[in-house]
Amino acid sequence: MLAVLITNAVSVAVLLAVTALIAHRIGRVVIIDLVWGLGFVLIALISALVGDTSLRWLLLGMVAVWGGRLAWHVGRRVFATDEEDPRYARMLAGKPFSFAVKRVFLTQGVAMWFVSLPVQVTAVSDQGQWTWLIVVGVAIWLVGLVFESVGDQQLAAYKKDPDRGPVMDQGLWRYTRHPNYFGDSCVWWGIFLVGVGGSRLVLTTSLSPVVMTYFLIFATGAKLLEQTMMKREGYPEYAERTSMFFPLPPKKRVS
Repeated sequence: MLAVLITNAVSVAVLLAVTALIAHRIGRVVIIDLVWGLGFVLIALISALVGDTSLRWLLLGMVAVWGGRLAWHVGRRVFATDEEDPRYARMLAGKPFSFAVKRVFLTQGVAMWFVSLPVQVTAVSDQGQWTWLIVVGVAIWLVGLVFESVGDQQLAAYKKDPDRGPVMDQGLWRYTRHPNYFGDSCVWWGIFLVGVGGSRLVLTTSLSPVVMTYFLIFATGAKLLEQTMMKREGYPEYAERTSMFFPLPPKKRVS
């Protein structure tokens, strides 16, 4: 297990160091968003190659599908413009690039390694029969993948509609203001449960999906994006009737 953990830590450090150099060269920290999903795929691949349990291949497939789709989706957005993402522009305004290295690249590198601990531990843990938790985990992962991918597709269609309203509040966006972030959280809770279903040792990594959910809500996800979105016409009213993260029926307007 130590070999897997150390190898992945070094791999993540190299990946994020190269990403930071590229970001400094092009003047855009947002490139980290493209590497985020791919970094998890790298960790899952290394874990599968070094590990010795059959469940590691299922986890590699789950992480690869999620990470590959995310990288493809984010990549189209990143390469569509030369401007910095407003979230990072606001966070790093007036700060030296060294601040970005510590606040963004180092933080996300550590988070990437920590969140993926269920994948790493499962790959090298003794495993008995596959249990019902694995089925539940795959189901939750699938729900998350659907929320994330369908939410992104609905938002893309909204942006292309010339007659769109000021705020996207249809489809999944009617029940949560961030279906993609909610989907991300479900994906990693599902992966965690798959690991637990294969080995009770994975229970020691229970903080990993908690940390991912925290990042998605409070750190680099919903809360940070909401600071910009609340300035948009109609968004405060949308926020009053729509759950920020967990999908819930919209609140009825009080006349």
